[in-house]
Amino acid sequence: MRLFVAVLAGGGGERFWPLSCRARPKQFLRLFGERTMLQETLHRVRHLAPAQDVYVVAGREHAGLVREQLPEVPPENVLAEPCGRDTAAAVGLAALHVARRDPKGVMAVLPADHYIADPEGFAETLLAAAELAASGPWLVTLGVTPTRPETGYGYIERGPAIGEVRGRTAYRAARFTEKPDQERARAFLARGGFWWNSGMFVWRADVVLEGIARHLPELAAGLEAVAAALGTPSRDAVLERVYPGLPRVSVDYGLMERADNVAVVPLEAGWDDVGSWPAWARHMPSDGRGNVLQGRGVLLDTEGCIVRAPGRVVATLGVRDLIIVEEDGRLLVCARERAQELKRLVAALKEAGYDDAV
Repeated sequence: MRLFVAVLAGGGGERFWPLSCRARPKQFLRLFGERTMLQETLHRVRHLAPAQDVYVVAGREHAGLVREQLPEVPPENVLAEPCGRDTAAAVGLAALHVARRDPKGVMAVLPADHYIADPEGFAETLLAAAELAASGPWLVTLGVTPTRPETGYGYIERGPAIGEVRGRTAYRAARFTEKPDQERARAFLARGGFWWNSGMFVWRADVVLEGIARHLPELAAGLEAVAAALGTPSRDAVLERVYPGLPRVSVDYGLMERADNVAVVPLEAGWDDVGSWPAWARHMPSDGRGNVLQGRGVLLDTEGCIVRAPGRVVATLGVRDLIIVEEDGRLLVCARERAQELKRLVAALKEAGYDDAV
């Protein structure tokens, strides 16, 4: 089995404003240590696939940043999208390159901005998923056992067991559910038999391209044109012409929810997609009143606040459940419960003419 890795490094990371911005989205930031989230993603799989078998899909405006942060990855393996067309197109583009080198090569699709507390456990699970994918026409996803009634994730309902692989039981996926409301999320948690959809996938290149051809024929037609131009002088021109016309659809909705050959390998490795400031705070040290402070300051009679302002001294008095983040002259003060709405705030800043701030 030959394992390739496709890292999806697109996205604007608006929900981490003001730390993230258009020029440097979340995946290029150091949120949990010395490595950026993109660097950490590659570091987790360094023993599973050599750098020459790693592809990174990113927007054209960030391709240089990817090459700067991942100098070990061959420059030609950084696949620059002319424009964002969501994850189905990004996956298809990476699959074309893998298939050109090995049609039955197994590819692990990993977002560049996830947090994994147990990298060793993650690597073992990824290998199990890769062995299952290599064995037949499976579209394998990693499912995470829910620990709370989370409304920000999609859910996968467990189907019958397929069998054991590397000591782990794999299952068929019975049904996908988009982000549920609180009541439904609580019901899923109480009933059991559901996983969070991690957004990480493993499959053979030929299998995923066949799935795209069956369920997303418009995307498949565009990818065929791109594939015909790979290795020719017209490659960039064809990509520039074809890519903006590809359908904008996620691989979850466009492929996984429609296919009947989806398998799930459970992942128990402390996974989090770190999609907001409260998600980041879950993995940071806090005081006895639930406050996270990164920087200098005093939080007096303060509860449940997230404060990140390394270049400032911050003092709070008598407040609770706030997010206070300062970065390079940009200041956020937000109710913690409304952290998921930061995209709306960033859009409002743009509309108000503060393009230099986002």
